[in-house]
Amino acid sequence: MALCLKQVFNKDKTFRPRKRFEPGTERFELYKKAQASLKSGLDLRAVVRLPPGESINDWLAVHVVDFFNRINLIYGTMGECCSETSCPVMSGGPRYEYRWQDEQQYRRPAKLPAPRYMALLMDWIEGLINNEAVFPTQVGVPFPKNFQQVCTKILTRLFRVFVHVYIHHFDGIIAMGAEAHVNTCYKHFYYFIQEFSLVDHRELEPLREMTERICH
Repeated sequence: MALCLKQVFNKDKTFRPRKRFEPGTERFELYKKAQASLKSGLDLRAVVRLPPGESINDWLAVHVVDFFNRINLIYGTMGECCSETSCPVMSGGPRYEYRWQDEQQYRRPAKLPAPRYMALLMDWIEGLINNEAVFPTQVGVPFPKNFQQVCTKILTRLFRVFVHVYIHHFDGIIAMGAEAHVNTCYKHFYYFIQEFSLVDHRELEPLREMTERICH
């Protein structure tokens, strides 16, 4: 019997706290507008389009933070299924392997177990979205010139979470009754990155067949 989604996605109190937008700010209003469109049942392709008169960087910021929250939560539910024993390498099937690289501990691409890769990824993204120099929250503070490149890197790495979850842990998603929820999150994410050409098509290849089936 399928579990209530609220039960599924709130069962583990060790999830990192959600990044939130401050009420009263323009970005909070934009977030509410995006969420209202999402809940209204509109076509997801239409939901991701930049509203007239809105800043592309604000729209990107709102969605990057929201996708981080959602995908982090989805992976968090897979914690019991994804271990260093079951997933000794961060991969998407036998053809795709993802190595971790950052500016601190892993200056050269490192082959890591999936849980370790995921922990580093979520910490790295959290550090960026909480950094006022990268994701400014104060009115009138400009985004950095490389903001869209930063978003591309974040979204590319988040896509790899979908790859790993769909290819290695989808049975677990089905067992929890969360398939429809995860599929909707994926479609929303996919239409967004396609609308703004944010992720290289080569990165999308591991899920191409599934994407053609559920997104077209």
